[in-house]
Amino acid sequence: MCRLLGYATAGFNLSLNAILGSEGADAYREMSEIHNDGWGCAMLYEPIERPGTLDGGAPAPETGTKLYKTTVAARLDPVFPELASEPARGGLWHLRLASSNLPLILENQQPFFANGLSFIHNGDISDSHGRNIVTNKQYPVNHSVFLSTGGRSDSAIFFAVILEYIGFGYELDEAVAQAVRELRQAYPRSSYNCMIQSQDQFIALNAAGRERTSSRIVEIYDQYGQGEKAHDYRVMRYRALTDEEGAPAGIVVASSGFDQPEADGWKELGNDQMIVASNRTGEWSMRSID
Repeated sequence: MCRLLGYATAGFNLSLNAILGSEGADAYREMSEIHNDGWGCAMLYEPIERPGTLDGGAPAPETGTKLYKTTVAARLDPVFPELASEPARGGLWHLRLASSNLPLILENQQPFFANGLSFIHNGDISDSHGRNIVTNKQYPVNHSVFLSTGGRSDSAIFFAVILEYIGFGYELDEAVAQAVRELRQAYPRSSYNCMIQSQDQFIALNAAGRERTSSRIVEIYDQYGQGEKAHDYRVMRYRALTDEEGAPAGIVVASSGFDQPEADGWKELGNDQMIVASNRTGEWSMRSID
């Protein structure tokens, strides 16, 4: 149960501070007072070496991914402001609140990274009795694919199912949609809000299983005197990015929890709606997963 943020630009580098403003980035970071079970980010970068350069190891890639994750809360980690000021042409940011008492171990920190894809998820994939999918040994997920995610959580299983559909030949956006359709057959009320990033695309999906915030989330927010922020917990919003001349330059999508005023261009992403963006051209579109 986490806070997500991701963006894609028109092929140029922007930092989190540049996209949200320093106050907005600080507000996002401060949500880790509640979402304090670690954080992470995955940022696309252009390697210094010319693509294909042989330097004794694997050939230098055209696009690299800088991956950072820790069990330390973002508001307590001095690395956060450093990375928030580092430009990238695309990035995923994740603040974790562990679901169903899953362990606070580095393996369960997000983003997960496998097959060139970075993935983050906000949700607790459990049945009506509160039993998390990780306890369901009969769920038909490919074990080797699950291991490739490096995780042990319900989010890692979700990512593994997406990877399976990619292996079946589906495009990235449809693989995400197919995974949600499959998981909903067994866990219809769970939340599948997620973001995934390749070296070419950024995808953000709002797929909450229920409109009302769960009582556990409300109770947790109340403990911090922030109960009023829990009512739109499952909401995701997006804002188009523009360059210095006002031309379209990409998109940013984020979970609720910090100020996202409509006057600044933020719009709510509808349930079962997906944003599909290029992190090379900044072009994006919206589709339904129904």
